Amino acid sequence: MASDDTSDTEQYQDKQKYEFRKVIEELKDYHGSGTQLVTIYVPPDRLISDVVAHVTQEHSEASNIKSKDTRTNVQDALKSIKDRLKYYDTKPPENGMVLFSGAVDSGGGQTEMITRVLESPPQPIESFRYHCDSEFLTEPLAEMLTDKGLFGLIVLDRRESNVGWLRGKRVEPVKSASSLVPGKQRKGGQSAQRFARLRLEAIDNFYQEVAGMANELFVPKRHEMNGILVGGPSPTKDEFLDGDYLHHELQDMVLGKFDVAYTDESGLSDLVDSASEVLAEHEILEDKQVMEEFFEQLHDGEKATYGFEPTRENLIMGAVDQLLISEDLRKDVVTYECSNGHEEREYLDRPEDTPEHTCSRCGETVSAGEREDAIDHLMEIADQRGTDTVFVSTDFEKGEQLLNAFGGVAGLLRYSTGV
Repeated sequence: MASDDTSDTEQYQDKQKYEFRKVIEELKDYHGSGTQLVTIYVPPDRLISDVVAHVTQEHSEASNIKSKDTRTNVQDALKSIKDRLKYYDTKPPENGMVLFSGAVDSGGGQTEMITRVLESPPQPIESFRYHCDSEFLTEPLAEMLTDKGLFGLIVLDRRESNVGWLRGKRVEPVKSASSLVPGKQRKGGQSAQRFARLRLEAIDNFYQEVAGMANELFVPKRHEMNGILVGGPSPTKDEFLDGDYLHHELQDMVLGKFDVAYTDESGLSDLVDSASEVLAEHEILEDKQVMEEFFEQLHDGEKATYGFEPTRENLIMGAVDQLLISEDLRKDVVTYECSNGHEEREYLDRPEDTPEHTCSRCGETVSAGEREDAIDHLMEIADQRGTDTVFVSTDFEKGEQLLNAFGGVAGLLRYSTGV
């Protein structure tokens, strides 16, 4: 079972991913009139001085752009990025960063210069990338946000083995071993019985070596892992698992064994492909479990709440154990306060205009109110009350129902409140 520290880390990561997702959606809506929007992906091991040198070189080469407007806009974007880089020391933040800058269409033939810096994305940026186009390059970052899970990978036959990670969609080979198992043909002078015994001993020793690699890599991360996949030809993978060579906690985390033809590094990718259905199911398993519990409480218990305002009231009371929010929720909340001190809220689609509001208690019309992202609003209260937040996918029926039937917001309560 994961520790409280692990739970807090996951909650922080979920919140960070949501903040990134909001910025990505904003960036995807921007367009330039020419190839004037600059995106730079900076890996964590890249020196800031190298990035500055690259930006300087691109600024110089941009002077060759024929269109005066495009040339000016590209150079202005690069200058803005260079100015931002002055705030960093030798290296970028952990996991790297992504810089976006350019003159975007703001309507009526006008443009607006914007610059955004996203630090420490959910996964490390693998390589430096400079991109200049009429749209910002957000796809690599968006893929990081959809990636879920950490899985251990083992492929083996009686000749070799490779062990590694599946982090989201990235396969990372880490350790490998070659066996000393002799072939099935014995040498002259050896009895068949002795040869068979020596061969079995060599197989056993190799399985122990593979398990040692896996234990060394996976045991320290067992509380963060979502499972282990094992691949190879039969009967090798079956012998390995049936022989209980793995650490007992890892043995319980094996999600399945799969036929894989190759056991070199490429075999790790083949294993992921073969296990695609299991991985897809596991990706939303936690979401399914929490929604099953919500529906059980909704129908047969008293510890469920749904809808923005009831869930908010329960949050403020400290009664919500888990706040459930649809990943596809895009709503704002507007807070109105009339001159008589009555405070009320409206839950609005985005980007719907902020309407006037009539106070339900005194009838006064209020023309303006503070508008903010509904998820930010709820999560801030949840953080203050020690409530866990779970973002629920819409890739299954009950996840869709959370969004469409319950307004994208619900909660599992610590105790019944009647709200």
